[in-house]
Amino acid sequence: MPYALITGASRGIGLAIADELARRKFDLLLVARSETVLAQESQRLIAGYGIQVHFLAVDLAGQGAAQQVVDWCSKGSYAVQMLVNNAGYGLSGPFESQALSKHLNMLAVNNTALVELCYLFLPQLRQQTRAYILNIGSSAAYQAIPRLSLYAASKSLVLQFSRGLAQELKRSSVTVTCVCPGATDTGFVDRAQIGEKGRKAAERVNMTPAEVARQAVEATLSGQTEVVTGALNKVGKLIAWLLPKGIVEKTAGSIYE
Repeated sequence: MPYALITGASRGIGLAIADELARRKFDLLLVARSETVLAQESQRLIAGYGIQVHFLAVDLAGQGAAQQVVDWCSKGSYAVQMLVNNAGYGLSGPFESQALSKHLNMLAVNNTALVELCYLFLPQLRQQTRAYILNIGSSAAYQAIPRLSLYAASKSLVLQFSRGLAQELKRSSVTVTCVCPGATDTGFVDRAQIGEKGRKAAERVNMTPAEVARQAVEATLSGQTEVVTGALNKVGKLIAWLLPKGIVEKTAGSIYE
């Protein structure tokens, strides 16, 4: 039976998507950095849902990581029906305050690995009667955000790439969905080192990973191209489109001062 492959699957939205798909009886391939956590969560999903689960511990920032994932699937004869590119993270603060190597590692996970996995798995996905690509973007994709500049830009790439690819594959068996969550109760703010002002702003509008996952999976299975989760985030997208860019950017940046 074909599998759903999920990157960044050890916690947060990725793990919630694993639970949502497991509830729908998808067999799962989980990819993340922590082997210990992946082993624990795999056993929980197997016991709780009676599905097959396999996992691979790999850092997607590493060179050749995407090919390693493909080779692992080939070796295990795991046919992938759904590719979920969820792995990603942010870096906050002035652009020059972070080492260049940290910026490049973030881009490797947020963009390079995602593009490589789409490219490498597409031939296999096309062989399925019905197949899906789910790319996790962000509400940050809709405007430039000072002090979160490169992260916002990386998610804009995810969104625009997903929309373009969706049109390219429109007459195929493969659909492409980009889901753009806003603030979600995950470890994002810790890894991104978001300041106290940004944390408090996020807490007021936080969604649960489970709710984001539910909307993401429903959108994917119904073939939607782009979804922003949460009513406030939808309003934010509209405001970013309507207002002058300078005002939007100044307002967004003030949250991360």
